[in-house]
Amino acid sequence: MEIEILKTRLVKSGDSIHHVLDEYIKSVKEGTVVAITSKIISLCQNRVVSKNHANSKYELIQNEADAYLAEDQSLYNVHLTIKNNILIPSAGIDESNGGGMYILYPENIQQTALNIWEHLRNQHHVKKLGIIITDSHVTPLRQGVVGIALGWCGFEPLYSYVGEPDIFNQPLRVTQINLLDALATSAVLMMGEGAEQTPIALIKDAPKIKFLDRPPTPEEEQNIHIFVDKDIYYPLFKHTQWIWNKKT
Repeated sequence: MEIEILKTRLVKSGDSIHHVLDEYIKSVKEGTVVAITSKIISLCQNRVVSKNHANSKYELIQNEADAYLAEDQSLYNVHLTIKNNILIPSAGIDESNGGGMYILYPENIQQTALNIWEHLRNQHHVKKLGIIITDSHVTPLRQGVVGIALGWCGFEPLYSYVGEPDIFNQPLRVTQINLLDALATSAVLMMGEGAEQTPIALIKDAPKIKFLDRPPTPEEEQNIHIFVDKDIYYPLFKHTQWIWNKKT
């Protein structure tokens, strides 16, 4: 697998994401997965709030989260939330590289991934193309961040070993590889977290990818998620007093 990162100019609020991609992606070969950081998607969607105009970060988190914890339950001024079926700190609101702005999660992430997929397929005349919109994420009981895919298009998100034999010829029952987050982690590693200014990565020759010539169905979108009461971490969730946003 090969990952090529693309250094860009400073993407500004209100830019066109298609124009930014066309400015820096000069060619795409068949079988490429294009990774794009969610931050530049948010900027292009004007999903920013000035710190001077926000009443408080916690109030902003309350408005953005699907579910959140009471403020007195937070540590390090980081609030645990659920947003778009993801357990994520602070509803994904980011201050880094924001220039005095809070940068919110993109809106309509799956539709945005689909629009980019259609645009780049037409622009570069390719059929086998994947898109992932990435973010950085923390793992419980582990230091540091890894990558996570917030949205995708163009390929199957899971690689299943179910029914295949292990090395002792015993059938595997539940093992699947989360290709979305595996690719996102690889891309985020290369793109960096600081001042690198490399928000686009071209992932070539990734293994186990089955490309699709259509958008994912609603069922396929849902298959990557697990309902809270079916998750192996449910014993932790059920004893937590979540405040659910009335908008959800």
